[in-house]
Amino acid sequence: MTSLKTRAIRGAIWTTVGFGGKYILRFGNNLVLTRLLQPEFFGLMALVTTFRMGLELFSDIGISQNIVNSKRGDDPVFLNTAWSLQAIRGVIIWLICVIFITYPASYFYDDKRLLILIPISVLSSVFEGFSSTSIHSLHKRMELGKISIYEFALQVSFVGTLIALVYFYPTIWSLAIGTAIGGIYKLVSSFWLIPGYTNKFAWDKEAVKEILSFGKWMFAASGLMFAAEQADRLVLAKLLSFKLLGVYTIAYTLASIPKEVIRQLSYKVIFPTISQQRDLPRSILRVKILKQRRLILLGCAIILAALVTVGDLIISLLYDQRYIAATWMMPILCCGMWFSLLFYTISPALLAIGKPLYSAQSNFARFIIIILAVPIAHQSFGIIGAIGVIAFSDVPLYIVNLYGLWQEKLFCFAQDVQTTVFFIIILALLLFLRNSLGFGFPIEKLV
Repeated sequence: MTSLKTRAIRGAIWTTVGFGGKYILRFGNNLVLTRLLQPEFFGLMALVTTFRMGLELFSDIGISQNIVNSKRGDDPVFLNTAWSLQAIRGVIIWLICVIFITYPASYFYDDKRLLILIPISVLSSVFEGFSSTSIHSLHKRMELGKISIYEFALQVSFVGTLIALVYFYPTIWSLAIGTAIGGIYKLVSSFWLIPGYTNKFAWDKEAVKEILSFGKWMFAASGLMFAAEQADRLVLAKLLSFKLLGVYTIAYTLASIPKEVIRQLSYKVIFPTISQQRDLPRSILRVKILKQRRLILLGCAIILAALVTVGDLIISLLYDQRYIAATWMMPILCCGMWFSLLFYTISPALLAIGKPLYSAQSNFARFIIIILAVPIAHQSFGIIGAIGVIAFSDVPLYIVNLYGLWQEKLFCFAQDVQTTVFFIIILALLLFLRNSLGFGFPIEKLV
């Protein structure tokens, strides 16, 4: 247990540092690209990326989670079977995209560029499908330092290539081609991660049965996760111009920094750690989870409150007037991220004990809110209403997950109330300090 705790702490540090490095690269890349390209291109590529992620998540059979969670996760036959399923899935994703998605999407959004953009971008899913399962094996072993260095190097290569493409050819096509090239980089480099580690086509019936048995719930959970997390872009792409969608994407990307950090910790640290303790009595497991979770939430509360307080100032400093609307969007979106943090710091527990169905139900609740409430709010209150609904659309996600935790004797509501009060107090203090220094409040430009 001491060794596991040490690996978890080391993994959390590496994951946070690694994500920070990658985010700085992405942020720098974003700043450069916003000066080379029109906001409309970001909105259009946000829509294309949404389709690509949707196809990947709706076909997710939990390859990574299977390798991390399975007792056969180090068996070469199991790994090769998983790799074969992963490769077949990547090809199927692209075919579905070309045959069933591309034309209807171009017609619905009235933009013929999608006829070419979507197939080119989704090529990355084919390349990534053939990438080695070595990275999943490193997750299982919790060798997160090696993973962080690898992912940072991969990000450097991708960002450098994308900036070069856009610099010489500042068009929407460079963004799509750059995405496909990123998939090639991952395919090639993944086979260098572990010396002597190889993958080849294999088909073990027992392995397939185990993967698909767990994967059927991951399929539902991942598909609904896409529906929950990407439906905002699909809806806003129809309600707003691509230019305004691009501005929203900038605001949401910055607002979701704490959420993305916790999501990385959830996937790379919290899930494998709990998976190795899932046979403990629930009362003991619950105490262990909540003890560490409290520290994470308190740290997140301070960071998120600071981001709400100064986020608009950061956007004003770094972006030009074409992105001015992001200054009022960001603080509203940041406030709603608190419920995302409550969710992602505990939801891996349900997955680790073999209950992914609760995740599917949680994401379905958020999806319904986005699909039904955002258009109504936009019609009644304009873009402000739509952004407000999106910001707090994680509330139903959190509530349904809380029910699952209660059912599985991992209830955490008391801790959530305590940390939420702490977040509100810190936010109030920082806003008071900001106003006292003469900077007003974050959404004054909206008023």
